[in-house]
Amino acid sequence: MDNLETISQEISRCQKCVLAEKRTNAVPGDGNSNAEIMFIGEGPGEQEDLQGKPFVGQAGKFLEEMLETIGLKRKDVFITNLVKCRPPSNRDPFPDEIEVCVKNYLERQIKLIKPRLIITLGRHAMERFIPGRKISQIHGQPKRLVNHETGEKQIYLPLYHPAAALYHGSLRETLIRDFKKIPKILEKVNQLK
Repeated sequence: MDNLETISQEISRCQKCVLAEKRTNAVPGDGNSNAEIMFIGEGPGEQEDLQGKPFVGQAGKFLEEMLETIGLKRKDVFITNLVKCRPPSNRDPFPDEIEVCVKNYLERQIKLIKPRLIITLGRHAMERFIPGRKISQIHGQPKRLVNHETGEKQIYLPLYHPAAALYHGSLRETLIRDFKKIPKILEKVNQLK
């Protein structure tokens, strides 16, 4: 029977792409297995690779601060990435690396958790679920689409990546403002079902 622990163990042993060659730790994901909200980033960074947990560096601290502003903690949500191993020098993950991780692991995580709201963090995560759009044009706007992986309708909320807000101060307020929309969006999503 498939469960999050089984998937995590598979990820820790995975050798399906070149990202496995240089990793210290795989980073399967972390949080509530019954979460209403699932955050999907792009890929682990240096601290994540060292600790085996997603969003534990500066971007993770910022994410936790934003969660607190809407009355949530890490343990209330599920946080993961498109790719489960750190790309060398924090480069963008390649399409084939994303494909391997999404098809083998992320799809299964989504099916098990059944989140009401998937929040994509950054343009790569957004592109996977909302292709052909620009994050600068649709950030903070919920989209109801058919999930290609599960075939079911899913609500997505594309947001800037917390790291982008740390590097580009002008995005910080935008991200905080978008983040504060989450409780109302979730309330509306729960009314749909």
